[in-house]
Amino acid sequence: MTTTGEEHVPARGGPWWWDRRRGAVLDVSLGVVSALECAAEGFPFARDAGIPWAAGVVFGLLAGSVLVVRRKWPIAVVLVAIAITPAQMGLLMGIVGLYTLAASELPRRIIGALAGMSLLGTLIVTFVRLGQDASQEEMHFGDWFLPFASITMSLGATAPPLLLGLYVGQRRRLMESLRERADSLERELQLLAERAEERAEWARGEERTRIAREMHDVVAHRVSLMVVHAAALQAVARKDPEKAVKNAALVGDMGRQALTELREMLGVLRSGGGGVRAERASVPLAAVGAAAAAAASRAVEGGEASVDGPWLSELDELIGQSEAAGMVVNLSVEGEGRSYAVEVESTAFRVVQEALTNVHKHAAGAKTYVRLAHRVSEIAMQVENEPPPEVSHASSARLPSGGNGLVGMKERVAALGGVFVSGPTDAGGFRVSAVIPAS
Repeated sequence: MTTTGEEHVPARGGPWWWDRRRGAVLDVSLGVVSALECAAEGFPFARDAGIPWAAGVVFGLLAGSVLVVRRKWPIAVVLVAIAITPAQMGLLMGIVGLYTLAASELPRRIIGALAGMSLLGTLIVTFVRLGQDASQEEMHFGDWFLPFASITMSLGATAPPLLLGLYVGQRRRLMESLRERADSLERELQLLAERAEERAEWARGEERTRIAREMHDVVAHRVSLMVVHAAALQAVARKDPEKAVKNAALVGDMGRQALTELREMLGVLRSGGGGVRAERASVPLAAVGAAAAAAASRAVEGGEASVDGPWLSELDELIGQSEAAGMVVNLSVEGEGRSYAVEVESTAFRVVQEALTNVHKHAAGAKTYVRLAHRVSEIAMQVENEPPPEVSHASSARLPSGGNGLVGMKERVAALGGVFVSGPTDAGGFRVSAVIPAS
């Protein structure tokens, strides 16, 4: 496996232009062999040219040693090999030079031009030398022999190294391309993994917020009423025992309902919402959130859960519970009631429920108006309370507030494409308004 983002440049462990020491050793060895070959061929060349044999040997040594720089300047090596072809020198240098040239990254037109020059030079020199040798030895061949022998020898000295070099160069480029594609794929996979982790972290945060909102809606309203009833019970325990008993019964009912809903919620978080324990230790957060929402939307009646609640038809009971806690609530409904999607009815009910809970917390004893309007393509609701009385026995309940109620209502309504507005009124009260699309 390659390292992501790694630049695949060979480590330069050799001297000068060589990437590796063994490459330098190989080229120097080839250069020494080529220099010795050209030096040996310098004797007949010096004799034929009429120059001292020492000059021919030195010339051969210098020309043959050019093979050392074949990796750095392959064109120069091929040109020198072509230049000394008439002197019948540099067979090894010509073969190795053509191979190196063909395997390099040079343009194909340059490789083809130099290979053609080498082929033509070898063909001409071979044809001339074979003709001279045949004349000196007084050997007679057919007219076809010299061209055939020249072409065969020139092709034999040019074609194999050229083809082998082209194959090796193409294979090297293919391997580099595959390596680059593997690196690119690995970088993409790492980027996808990072994005998946970011999305998972975002989803976890969203589900935590959603579960917290659902648990708040399930428990907060009933617990708030319990605290209000407990405060009223404390106030009237000695003065009106009958009313105290009634308030105690209400507190018990509220506590049992809240406890039942809380148990359902905890059961959802333990089992993943399906009632069956997950086979693995972790439960997908999306499943937990969806199941939590479903459990939060079930209202408990007599210890049995209603189906796909809560419904807007249960608003009368909700308001009755608030009235039993001492709140004066006026409910008005506009338009003809009809059935809505489960999410719409549940959200509308929760908005009213949370608004009434806030009145219990912050304006105990204040008169409250609940307005519900059924429109053609939307449903609107508004909960508005008057300023609280200065003296109220329920005011001593000291209900805590975490500041999450309004945020949760706004998130619920916005998730359905609705509009939520809340704020104080000019008269000193507080108003909560929401409009939710019906479809």
